[in-house]
Amino acid sequence: MKVTYDQKTDTLTVRFKPGPIAESDESKPGVILDYDERGDLVGLEILDASKRVDQTQTVQIEVAAG
Repeated sequence: MKVTYDQKTDTLTVRFKPGPIAESDESKPGVILDYDERGDLVGLEILDASKRVDQTQTVQIEVAAG
């Protein structure tokens, strides 16, 4: 998984797996879901991220014990 924040465009991008994006869908205004050719979710983009997400420069990941 890769998380990037582009300060110029104020876009937060989360890629769950590498590879080409075949289709994108704006599920809600400013939230874009990216799918591969099989229809699997491969990423998401949050537009105007600084208005929607606190601390765009910091990422914290938690893994649930299983």
